[in-house]
Amino acid sequence: MFILGWAIGWPMITLLLWIVEKAGDQWWIWAWCVLLVFQIVMLILAPMLILPLFNKLTPLDEGSLKDRLLLLAGRTGFGMSAIQVMDGSRRSGHSNAFFTGFGKFRRIVLFDTLIEQLNEREVEAVLAHEIGHFKKRHVLLMMGIGLAGMLVQLWIVAWVAKQTWFFSAFGFAQTSMPIAFMIFFLILGTVTFWISPLSHLLSRQFEYQADAYAAQATGDRKALTDALRKISLENLSNPVPHPLYSFVYYSHPTLLEREQALSHHREQ
Repeated sequence: MFILGWAIGWPMITLLLWIVEKAGDQWWIWAWCVLLVFQIVMLILAPMLILPLFNKLTPLDEGSLKDRLLLLAGRTGFGMSAIQVMDGSRRSGHSNAFFTGFGKFRRIVLFDTLIEQLNEREVEAVLAHEIGHFKKRHVLLMMGIGLAGMLVQLWIVAWVAKQTWFFSAFGFAQTSMPIAFMIFFLILGTVTFWISPLSHLLSRQFEYQADAYAAQATGDRKALTDALRKISLENLSNPVPHPLYSFVYYSHPTLLEREQALSHHREQ
């Protein structure tokens, strides 16, 4: 991670500072465009080049589980290039499933722990949940929000870099763009902490929608409920956290909240 951080981060920082020097007052717009392209490229390359450095990925074995998942993908119109199994058990008993890339580069990745802990109906329900995120455009929406936030952050850096009070407040006698970047991103967490509950609120709504989609796509609400219970148990999740704590820190609804929402969805 340290080597990757330097190999990727150092050239990006150098490029951003070069843009600051060459692009004038509108540097933050050009910098945002570069970061946008970088993020799109990483969406394609990271699953193929970086993820395999930390985990072993193997094709899902032929059999009834793969057939069931392929049928689900075809039924929901979810195009993909492969279904892979990741050796998540080498680190912990946590289980998960996700998809990477987009278009013809899209791949479904299942933790080996997920396959071991759940039966085929439950694995299908978990995958249907992930497909629900895709079909509801949650990934694109979150990416768009992230990119908009990045643009705002770059504009703020461009603005505070011209304010002498900003530098003097931290003991610097003169303005400097590298120092402005350093200070801004060091104190950024104190601001985003208070904003994060809003993003978590949106994320929890997306989880409810993906759950409802999975229940509809599989026609088996119980399979998803059973899967959520097993995953919650294996991941050592707190089933009844304090509501204020979960509101501030949880990006996913609690198990009981998700079960209640699924029950309401069935009644509708």
